[in-house]
Amino acid sequence: MNATLLIIQVIVCILLIICILLQQRGTALGSAFGGEGGFYATRRGIQKKLLWLTIFLGVIFIILAIFNLVSP
Repeated sequence: MNATLLIIQVIVCILLIICILLQQRGTALGSAFGGEGGFYATRRGIQKKLLWLTIFLGVIFIILAIFNLVSP
């Protein structure tokens, strides 16, 4: 059981890393301090689905980490 949980957590971790790396990059910290590109852009289409998939995988990763911690 514990080994299966660990394998699933590693797979979710790899998928989470891929989702994070696939997301479109902004202007980094420049926009946080009032740099150029100060408009709010909404996410549409695949960007929105990728964002929700990243959030979902992050939540699943945390839940698996908690189960892995409490399982004997």
